[in-house]
Amino acid sequence: MAGTLYLVGTPIGNLGDLSPRAAETLEKVDFIAAEDTRVTLKLLSHLGIKKELVSYHEHNQRQRGPQILERLQNGESCALCSDAGMPCISDPGEELVRLCAQQGIPVQSVPGPTAAMTALALSGLSVGRFTFEGFLSVKKGSREEHLASLKEEPRTMVFYEAPHKLPSTLKDLLRVLGDRKIALCRELTKVYEEVHRTTLAQAVAYYEEHPPRGEFVLVVEGAPPKKESQVSRKEALALVQQLCGEGMSLSAAAREAARRTGHPKGELYRAALEKEE
Repeated sequence: MAGTLYLVGTPIGNLGDLSPRAAETLEKVDFIAAEDTRVTLKLLSHLGIKKELVSYHEHNQRQRGPQILERLQNGESCALCSDAGMPCISDPGEELVRLCAQQGIPVQSVPGPTAAMTALALSGLSVGRFTFEGFLSVKKGSREEHLASLKEEPRTMVFYEAPHKLPSTLKDLLRVLGDRKIALCRELTKVYEEVHRTTLAQAVAYYEEHPPRGEFVLVVEGAPPKKESQVSRKEALALVQQLCGEGMSLSAAAREAARRTGHPKGELYRAALEKEE
């Protein structure tokens, strides 16, 4: 009979946040797969637990995953822990859970603190609907593509960021999204927990003068709802023709008319093209 993989949420700063069920699970499993065995060893020492630890992180998961899977298939139980928070959420674990699902191995969640949810609750922004975006890519092309896809996102957005990358990330968010409300949450649940509620423009200026410290969760206001156009489609098409008459290409005229009237550019372009034909 196959063993069970337990996804164990660990404290994001305050050791008092570890649940009794999480401690009980760490005590009873046969071994623990940890993102960083040194970090998890400190937690186990705090709990007075001695347990076999194996490393499982983004750089060895393809090799280590099948090894853990084999032990589970042989009946052993395993707890998966990230350095802080819930496994799989911007942390290793997604691939291992997928392997277990494919092989019919039971997976149970032992929920614990999550930085994204904690920051949302503290943000003071609308949290009825939100989207978790994790870390932005360090590759310029992927980063730009990611940000561009969020320009019209109406839901509150949650990002993770390291302190040394924060200033450039704030500038990129301001450039692409425009000025929005933002809550910058750092050192959550720790002694120096701080929530800085401001705007992107003010945050850029602030962190130019105050070097950021600690890990950040950024909660950013979503795009404002689009206003319905007060201009009729007929009037918008007339504007396209007017702009073309002034020397603009059809594509540029449709784009400018869309900006002024709120009608979709593609719709105006196709309608104007059909009229020309």
